[in-house]
Order: sequence, then C-alpha cells, then structure tokens
Amino acid sequence: MPTSRREFMTTAMRRATGGGLIAVCATAARAQAVPDGDPKPSFKLVPIGKVEKEGQVTRLRIFDEYADGLLGLDEWSHVNVLYWFDKNDTPAQRRILRVHPRGNPQNPLTGVFACRAPVRPNLIALSVCKIVSVTGNVVTVEGLDAFDATPILDLKPFIPSETKDLRTPEWLKK
Repeated sequence: MPTSRREFMTTAMRRATGGGLIAVCATAARAQAVPDGDPKPSFKLVPIGKVEKEGQVTRLRIFDEYADGLLGLDEWSHVNVLYWFDKNDTPAQRRILRVHPRGNPQNPLTGVFACRAPVRPNLIALSVCKIVSVTGNVVTVEGLDAFDATPILDLKPFIPSETKDLRTPEWLKK
C-alpha cells in the first residue's frame, strides 16, 4: 500500500500505462507566464519504452506503437540512448547546480552542465551503447548505466565525430 501521494501517483501511472512509467509531469506545449512577461514553454515527453535489466543483460523494450522506428537500427554498431533519471526526480534534486563530478570530493566543484551528474534541472540522461542485437521491439545493448524499468525517451544512432582539437578537464583524465 502506498504511503505517500508520490508513491500512490507512481503506482497509478504504472498501472494506467501498462508498466510504462511517465516520469515527466510537464504539460503539452503551452506557454506559462513568468515574472519577466516572456512565455516559458513546457513540453510533454512520452516514453517510447523501458529498460529491462536481467543480470548482465540489458534490453531496451520499445513499446509496440514505436517498434516501427527500429527499422534499420541493426545496421549500426552503437546507439545513443536518451532516458529519464526517474528515480532521482525531486524538486530538491532539480535545484542542485554544482557537484563534485562522479561523486568524488577530490574532483573540483563543477556545474552540472559541465559534467554528467544525475542531478540537474531536466533529468535527461544520455549513454552511448553497443548494440548486441535488434529483435522485434527489443534492442539488446551493452554499456547502459540505467536502472531496471527506467523510461526511455529516444534512440539515435551513434555517428562518430570528426571534431578536432577536443579538450577535456583534468579530473576526467585521472
């Protein structure tokens, strides 16, 4: 039995969507007034699937209505997986703007836009994963650091960059 309103709503949404958790509580493309008078758009994100973890195997189960979008993905070696940090979604977590990267206090205090911290204003995550197989509406991958049942927002084939003169901070090199 849920003990909080949040737990109740999460359980109700899982049941209503057949297990697909919609963690984004945004309204569909309507403007909201902000103090300076400029409209602040909001967006509706709809999960296209969910992560399934079973031991060392990670599967991206794409919902049936989006399965046609997988056509041709098996020709790629890697895929960008965009997902939602749903287990980290609290107003307090969204207000954290500076962290020690990788949770290591030895690393310098850094803005969340300069690292891959799971706390941020919009809890969108990105991982580049190796594609093991694409079968029906299931993509088996390696290298995804998401939890079981994490909502998937989008998949995009990984295209190697031809960017020159790449630069990274010292803490990443340690």
